[in-house]
Amino acid sequence: MSDDARLPLDADSSAERIGEVVRQWVIDRVPAPWRDAASRGRAAIRAVRSRQEYAAWYPVFAASGLVVPTWPVPYGGLGLRPAQARLAETVLAPYNLGRLNPLGLNNAAAPLFAHGTEAQRLRYLPPIVANTERWCQLFSEPGAGSDLASLSTRAERDGDEWVLSGQKVWTTWAHESEFGVCLARTDPHAPKRQGITFFVVDLRAPGVEIRELRHLGGEVEFNEVWLDEVRVPDTDRVGAVGDGWRVGNATLSGERQMVAGAGSGGVDRIGGSGAERLIATARRLGRWDEPATRQRLVGLLSEERIRRWTNERVRAAVKAGGTPGPAASIGKVHQGSLNQRIQRAAADLLGAGAVAFERRSAAVGPEGWAADLPYEVAGMLRSLANTIEGGTTEINRNVIGEQILGLPREPDPYHGAPWEEVPRS
Repeated sequence: MSDDARLPLDADSSAERIGEVVRQWVIDRVPAPWRDAASRGRAAIRAVRSRQEYAAWYPVFAASGLVVPTWPVPYGGLGLRPAQARLAETVLAPYNLGRLNPLGLNNAAAPLFAHGTEAQRLRYLPPIVANTERWCQLFSEPGAGSDLASLSTRAERDGDEWVLSGQKVWTTWAHESEFGVCLARTDPHAPKRQGITFFVVDLRAPGVEIRELRHLGGEVEFNEVWLDEVRVPDTDRVGAVGDGWRVGNATLSGERQMVAGAGSGGVDRIGGSGAERLIATARRLGRWDEPATRQRLVGLLSEERIRRWTNERVRAAVKAGGTPGPAASIGKVHQGSLNQRIQRAAADLLGAGAVAFERRSAAVGPEGWAADLPYEVAGMLRSLANTIEGGTTEINRNVIGEQILGLPREPDPYHGAPWEEVPRS
């Protein structure tokens, strides 16, 4: 990133200076049609700005340091304090400048910050910010989903390299990624959580095969990934050998926070539109005067606002140097259920017209949905995954009970047993 393009701000900048510099940057760097549309809301911005146009412009945003303003300058940020970053974000908010590469910014960056070497951070974090190297997460396996610690992908040491073999599944955006964070078993004789090591895997390396999985709604988002004797240099090991479960928990917390909904700093909603759009739809259809409809939608809007405020508190803790930790599970559990209820309400508003359609093709449209699939139906179908992705609701409730409420752990007759002796599916 060019130092000339980075905004002249730092931790000593005053609030007035931050506001002045960021507002001038918006005038100088954000295209005029986008600025003009901002006063009319996000829908107006989307009407004049395609995803492709935004992606092409995004390096300008990344070079400014505003994508991750609290990160240190060498990693692509500005080194601002959390309160200063919030001031900058307030100026940017009307322009809907979403962060690309969310799995890099959330799932990959967290373990690199917490457990990576300085060389790893300098190598990988700036391209993550610039969206020039995209990332995915190689964790779940066919026999290790909710019980992730039972994973069987193997990594064997060969001099200064590791040889990885195994299968991962439900890998979001692997088909669009250059790198993945990966958990692999390095000691089958140790208890299952103690024999795992964390790696960065180059998905362009020999032996990596990616197969796309098409959704019920017609789009491709998940993938199967095979690793067939893929060689990974030891310099791409993150954390100590055998400490991968602890390192990976930074990624899992980041993932849960990423899918926790509005204000999370990740993906606001995976599947469909929000409560504000539903209210606009109800007004357009003449149903806003129906007391039951109005009460239902306002209730959903209230929950969405509460979710945003709660997520913003978690983000503030992260920006102050903490991690999302088990608190991210609270947001994840609530958001999964909430978004499903919002999408069902969207389909209910449209009635039979929302589901009575002729399926003509599996072509994917600009929103990522099948081109001939009604938006409300696409959102409802996609939201079915919300209580599974990022850790199932059941597993996250265990995290809340054990790590936040202090309840006793579930009985495990194989606790402490070597992984190779534990039954697996």
